[in-house]
Amino acid sequence: MELGPPLSQVLREWVEVFMRRSFRDFRHFMDQTGLSPSQVGTLLRLYFGDCVGISDMGEHMGITAPAASQMVDRLVQQGLLERTEDPEDRRCKQLSLTQQGRALVETGIRSRQQWMEELTVAFSPEEREAINEVLTLLTRAARELEMEQALFHPSRSAGSGRQRSTDHAPDG
Repeated sequence: MELGPPLSQVLREWVEVFMRRSFRDFRHFMDQTGLSPSQVGTLLRLYFGDCVGISDMGEHMGITAPAASQMVDRLVQQGLLERTEDPEDRRCKQLSLTQQGRALVETGIRSRQQWMEELTVAFSPEEREAINEVLTLLTRAARELEMEQALFHPSRSAGSGRQRSTDHAPDG
């Protein structure tokens, strides 16, 4: 019996194809919106996370608080973000997506995922079932590994939780 390439090699090859295609389609969609990578990152962080403050967003994006504040101002002016006061501390500002911002991100996500829908028709029903079973196993193992790493290496999973944070920034 002839053995194929190691599983890790096959996974790397799949991930390369998957990421290249997914990011290309998502980048193409976001290029059409005219948003910068930092703005897109901000929208995604809020979509997958929770309300955060301006300083938290700047820190997460690797930009200064003033740059984050300017970026947030532009996103607020475009109707994609809203800035509200923390009910417990009015000096704190929270950022969240507007309906328009949420819809924009969801459209971008769908554009990134569309090619996978097209890919599935290349397989027979039996192949789709086999792929489904294997990917279910792979996903479960990856999630378990992710949880273990979060437990034993909390700094590696920073920002992955749904934590609520605030910011002491002036109104803008």
